[in-house]
Amino acid sequence: MTTDAAPPTTPHLWFVVGAGGLLGGAVSALLSRRPGAEVVRAVVPWSDEDASVAALTAQLRPVVDRGARWSLVWCAGAGVVASGPDALDRERRVIERVLESSAVFLGEEAAARGTAFVASSAGGVYAGSSGAPFDEGTEPRPLAPYGWSKLGVEELFRSWAGRTGVPVVVGRFANIYGPGQDLAKAQGLVSQLCLAHLQGRPSSIYVPVDTIRDYLFVDDAAALTVAALDRADGLAPGSVVTKIMASGLGVTIGALIAELQRVVKRRPRIVWGSHASSSRQALDLRFRSLVWPELDRRSLTPIAAGIHRTLLSLHQGGRPR
Repeated sequence: MTTDAAPPTTPHLWFVVGAGGLLGGAVSALLSRRPGAEVVRAVVPWSDEDASVAALTAQLRPVVDRGARWSLVWCAGAGVVASGPDALDRERRVIERVLESSAVFLGEEAAARGTAFVASSAGGVYAGSSGAPFDEGTEPRPLAPYGWSKLGVEELFRSWAGRTGVPVVVGRFANIYGPGQDLAKAQGLVSQLCLAHLQGRPSSIYVPVDTIRDYLFVDDAAALTVAALDRADGLAPGSVVTKIMASGLGVTIGALIAELQRVVKRRPRIVWGSHASSSRQALDLRFRSLVWPELDRRSLTPIAAGIHRTLLSLHQGGRPR
């Protein structure tokens, strides 16, 4: 008696840059559960520009040389809205140099097996745009160096796609939140509100209560990222697709605080103030995606459930997923 063996799973190598961060960590965790996926988490000495370039180039080349399907997933990003031009320029230079190095050793055959994804910021690039909700046809108008830097990184990947033939997806993300947020960064309102509640201290908020944002739970953001890369397999060589990754729901700061209150059964303590970076914050950042709409036909984590999971993670010690 014989039984049919299961067909072998074709390996797919995923080189994740920023696997220690919020989005990169969730993407890596999701891919690690996928049959046939081999996740290579980049190890990068970010404090040293030259060493970062050397490490990323040395780790990427064996991935593309393996002869299997491969994807570069760039989720790293140390900058935030309040970051100065110098820090953002260093980050952009690392990306530019790594892409330049990889273009040298990426042959036509290797490029034909590859895809790439770069995480950008919808809030950063559309901060000064008008006519919310914004979609992929909206003209980007950044208000801060952070947004201009994101547009610059997007252009680096577009040029690289044209030079190498590797299809690229640019994911412009709404406000990602959830377990794994780096609380040392000046961002992440949901996590900061949750942390303040657990520590029994007030939260400081520097934007009006009617400020509108789109909040996307990190696991949903990761699922959209992987789905977009799967969809990119059918793209023509050198193609670049820009897609907004968002929940499609606008939530005011006041409504967000009310959701937290419902979850914790206590009124959060809020201190309203002003900050120099407030002028770089748009009042209405609602989004909708008109590109690959089939990817958005999925159930998303409700904001109350996302807040609850963020609270649990912080209560259990913070960043581990």
